[in-house]
Amino acid sequence: MKKIVCMILAASLFLLCACTGNNKEYDKREIITDPGSTENTSLTGSPEIEELTKHINFSTVVDTENNFSGYPVDFGNMVIKGKEDPSALSGLSPLPTVDYNVTEKRSDIAMSDEKFSHSHGPASDGKPHHTVVDFQKNFDKFRAYTLDMKSEKKVLYLTFDCGYEYENLTASVLDTLKEKKVPATFFCTLDHIKKETEIISRIIKEGHIVGNHSATHPSFAEISREQIINELEETENYLRENYGYASKFFRFPAGEYTESALDAVASMGYVSVFWSVAYNDWNVDKIQGKDYAAETVLSRLHNGAIILLHSVSRDNAAALGEIIDKARGEGYEFCALTDLES
Repeated sequence: MKKIVCMILAASLFLLCACTGNNKEYDKREIITDPGSTENTSLTGSPEIEELTKHINFSTVVDTENNFSGYPVDFGNMVIKGKEDPSALSGLSPLPTVDYNVTEKRSDIAMSDEKFSHSHGPASDGKPHHTVVDFQKNFDKFRAYTLDMKSEKKVLYLTFDCGYEYENLTASVLDTLKEKKVPATFFCTLDHIKKETEIISRIIKEGHIVGNHSATHPSFAEISREQIINELEETENYLRENYGYASKFFRFPAGEYTESALDAVASMGYVSVFWSVAYNDWNVDKIQGKDYAAETVLSRLHNGAIILLHSVSRDNAAALGEIIDKARGEGYEFCALTDLES
């Protein structure tokens, strides 16, 4: 009997140590902002803006026990904000910086270092192309999205890629989004975040999401895991220190990735966001007109679509209001990325 008791005690002690050790692996993945406060706030107090944004608790710790596929992703806290500070350009006080330590690949998921370039066929008859459906099936295990296959509603997610400003078009886009009361995500590079303080601050204040688009916009299929982590960490920490803000949404530059890169990003608590609707809109010298932009985007809509547009496109800026109005006329609802798993 004594032997049995001793064996039970020894097993319990072993499990306790193992659990403690496992939590230590995530010590640097924790996101703690303004500890002690659990107050929800609005950035502006405007009812219009409050409708656009899910307010995030100031005190946020990533759940490392009940997350999908074992990644430290907490969909209830994908956007982190500092306390309201009227003196700050963004209206938010600085946040503590983070230091990610996720250099080891997961061993329980088979993954390769083969380079992939995200591609998609155009949707038709309100249904996504089979290519993006196939992509999503593989993305599921890495907490990545190219479309929303779970929602039973006709939902759309509007996203923009931003690397630089052109003819003040991002401001024009923001004007339309504010008028139409539509949430969007702007995936920004570090250079853009540093240079365009007023635009980034406006995006934050008006309830949209600033997504991480890397520091230097390299191909994530061609850099090391350590470089991947540094690219995201540098961008996130700059946002934290200078805007009192961070979000856990990431877009791969040029849509280039490996499965190992997907794992690295998810291990940092990020959700990778690709797209299922896009067109050639990034070339500022190729102007195809407002009607072309509207017709192209509207013809490719489908339930759960993640729309990728570029903020440097005159066509997009001119057509955005029409796209929103006609999409709504077809029964679509524009949602924020934070609604992906609601």
